[in-house]
Amino acid sequence: MKAFYTKSKTGPEDKIQREVIAFLQIRGWWVKATHGNMYQSGFPDLFACHSHYGQRWIEIKNKEAYHFTAAQLEDFPKFCANGSGVWILVAATEEEYKKLFGPCNWYWYLSIMR
Repeated sequence: MKAFYTKSKTGPEDKIQREVIAFLQIRGWWVKATHGNMYQSGFPDLFACHSHYGQRWIEIKNKEAYHFTAAQLEDFPKFCANGSGVWILVAATEEEYKKLFGPCNWYWYLSIMR
């Protein structure tokens, strides 16, 4: 499967995102990177869907240093309130993958929850 990846940045989150895309694709997910321009502010980094598991909006964060944009803080609650959760993944591991099968978790990563 071809990765649909549009970011040109390099850095820790970029590397994690590429690894997560590959990790999900091996498990049968179709993944589309959504971030990359001013018209997409507030969207999670990835949209992923699977024929058995449904759809997920995924935000990639570097667990060592991350923040949410103002647009994410405004839009992520709206995604969730309207039936589309947002899941934060910080690595391409089985432990992180399991998060996709639980409740959306973006709010766990808010500074107030740390």
